[in-house]
Amino acid sequence: MKAFAQAERFVSEVEGKKLRPAYVFVGDEVFFRKRFRDAILEHLVPGDLRDFSLFDFDLADTELGEILDRVRTPSLMAPFQVFFVRGVKTLYGRGSNQEKLDAIEEYCKNPNPDALLVFIADHISIPADVRRIDMTDKERYERIRETLGQFCGIVELARVEESEAVRWVTEYCTSREVKIETDGARELVDALGGDMMMISNELEKLILYVGEKKRITLGDVETMVLAAKQRSLYELTDAISSKDRVRALETLDAILSTGDGDEAAIGHLYMLAKTFRQMLVILERNVRDQRALWAALWQGFRVPPFAAEDIIRQARRYKSKRDLTSALRQVAKADLALRSNPPSKRLVLEKLVLDLTAEPRPESPWAQDELGI
Repeated sequence: MKAFAQAERFVSEVEGKKLRPAYVFVGDEVFFRKRFRDAILEHLVPGDLRDFSLFDFDLADTELGEILDRVRTPSLMAPFQVFFVRGVKTLYGRGSNQEKLDAIEEYCKNPNPDALLVFIADHISIPADVRRIDMTDKERYERIRETLGQFCGIVELARVEESEAVRWVTEYCTSREVKIETDGARELVDALGGDMMMISNELEKLILYVGEKKRITLGDVETMVLAAKQRSLYELTDAISSKDRVRALETLDAILSTGDGDEAAIGHLYMLAKTFRQMLVILERNVRDQRALWAALWQGFRVPPFAAEDIIRQARRYKSKRDLTSALRQVAKADLALRSNPPSKRLVLEKLVLDLTAEPRPESPWAQDELGI
């Protein structure tokens, strides 16, 4: 339970208020980010003072110097302030960024004791088996360790092994005085592809569903999670890959109608990107059956068994790897839009679906003439 053990350590630091001046949350696991944020709010930010104590910034929109000035300035309205800062990727963009890193180091040497600064590096994905981390993500993580890691606390937000997720489900139910059958816990994790945010949300619904019975059976999981399966992003990607715009928008509406809070849109987009990456691997390795699928997709990146045939069929609808990489670029563009605090996250996702279901534009005869075709 490595991921959960680290989470508990950080939560304990927050509860004991034994904090470093600044932290970097490295990874895009929404479940742990929400858990850490909730702990910080519960123990450091009084509910009636959050308008004066809690701030969210993005380095893509706000200069680092301005943010650090705000962090240094004591509040007249709140005893303690918390600053969440996204866009860490911009600190390692083109050109020299050493001045920015030096400014963060300087702040950490002489911090405001009544403030907590949290950088969110969610452009990095850390698999449950760190040995399988993508080389680009590995290089990005090492750069953060070598720079920000010298003066900020590093907290990993990594994926969770399926066995760990099953154990967490069992222990969480016990903490709520609810018994869950082992097969039921496995089915819950398997049906939702090991996505901890979705697992925790569905588990809460199951606990409410069984009520006074205080026992969750395999049948209960199958009954409740079946709707999640039918409305899952595999249904959405099926409609998208079929270029069925109406069905895709209807499926998206069903998904968003069952979403939970502001984090849901980001979580759905992450799963959509993951599915397109899986399809890209399937196409690259010419996967045609389930046996080849399990060999092609590594642990932590596999699909739930119920979706295996579906995702192979969907992947083969794309004519080339270029079509799938283009789809991934559109998802990345939507991700940037979502993280820029848009007026409506639903509109961002709806536009993405419209773009993904658009038919490829045929080349004009003039372009062909120029190419000598």
